[in-house]
Amino acid sequence: MNRTNSHTNSSTQKNIEMKTHLPTLFVPHGAPTFALRPGAAGAAMTEAARHLPRPRAIVIVSPHWDTEIVTVGHAERLSTIHDFYGFPQELYQLNYPATGCPEGAHEVAAAIAAAGLPVREVSSDGLDHGAWVPLRLMYPEADIPVIPVSLQSHAGVAQAYKLGQALAPLVDKNFLIIGSGNITHNLRDYMIARQNGGQTPSYVRDFPEWIATHLQDGDIDSLMHYREQAPGAVNAHPTDEHLLPLYVALGAAGTGADVERLHAGISDYVLAMDAYAFSPKH
Repeated sequence: MNRTNSHTNSSTQKNIEMKTHLPTLFVPHGAPTFALRPGAAGAAMTEAARHLPRPRAIVIVSPHWDTEIVTVGHAERLSTIHDFYGFPQELYQLNYPATGCPEGAHEVAAAIAAAGLPVREVSSDGLDHGAWVPLRLMYPEADIPVIPVSLQSHAGVAQAYKLGQALAPLVDKNFLIIGSGNITHNLRDYMIARQNGGQTPSYVRDFPEWIATHLQDGDIDSLMHYREQAPGAVNAHPTDEHLLPLYVALGAAGTGADVERLHAGISDYVLAMDAYAFSPKH
């Protein structure tokens, strides 16, 4: 995707009450220029973070770190990776000086291993834009340690949900689990829409509403089979790596979690910018 435009977002953000326990979160990262023009979605994310208890560390899963097996970054400092090209030069000057959390990363890896998933630890190169763009909006001071965890897109929805379930015990240890992606993500349709005057395809509205309804209903089975059941699913996600972090956040919240849709809106014609908080039962 090249540049963002001024397409108007609509928000269904609720009045967020101060939470006493950490939820798990799914947040959009949009196009890289979301960092420069956060709009209503960015404001919703900033507001949500403001009302959360301060976490010990943030565990973030982005579709832009994709590996064969689950990989946990344990670097003490995390560089800002500008993993994109063709964008305004000012975007490449942005920095998110996050610190890592080696001891927390070991706990994260141990929890994943305890759930029976293969896992390894590495001294990560840093944070890709799927991680640092939303974190920069939510925690601009970069004063909370960050632990990046990789996605396994080849293994699909079931693996993403299992990864979330493996991370679930960490919520009670004051880790904030964040999945970063987008509810719709089709770059080919972005180019078509841009060339044809900016018309948004109908699936960009229909698919997010299907997801929202089944999340609110706790219909995990349908969500796990979204590709066969949801309207416009294949157009919404020609490949589903950008939706998989939603399943990580959902799995990490545990069965029967309360669902709060923090924001709903569209950016760049085809990117649904929905954000969710999943509050585990305590």
